[in-house]
Amino acid sequence: MDARFPIGEQELPETVTMDHIQQWLDEMGNYANRLRKVVDGLDSADLDKTYREGSWTVRQLVHHIADSQLNMYQRLKIALTDDRKPTIIGFDQDEWAKLPDSKLPIECSLRMLEGMNERIVAIGRGLTEKQLKRAFTHEDNGEITVASKIAKLSWHEEHHLAHIKLALSK
Repeated sequence: MDARFPIGEQELPETVTMDHIQQWLDEMGNYANRLRKVVDGLDSADLDKTYREGSWTVRQLVHHIADSQLNMYQRLKIALTDDRKPTIIGFDQDEWAKLPDSKLPIECSLRMLEGMNERIVAIGRGLTEKQLKRAFTHEDNGEITVASKIAKLSWHEEHHLAHIKLALSK
């Protein structure tokens, strides 16, 4: 197993269906609870564990998941509401992980994640086939559709949950 991608790299179905979307939304809908079960009660030593040399700590991972969901949520809403297919800038996630808020207790990010995912799921449950094709342009990754963004939202959370479990198993 490659510790960088413990669940494998993201693979999108050739055609994303509403069934795929609903499955991904179901996963996101209970993600915060599943994450809590893994990280609740961890002490500082556990929160400072890494899944491989040079990787983020469990604490940084929890904060990163919330940061990333916030960015992806915003991008999803922009794709659904801006007819100009705007260009979105990326964010330097490694630099974000170094900022002082990444040293806070993880509870604030867990609460943030609960709220973000609740809102993402609410939006996702109301999507139409036509809306799945709406898109924005990422400055580095090109055109990204709503369908592929929802897939990424779900995969990304599972990807980092696997990192956290891997770190805690060491």
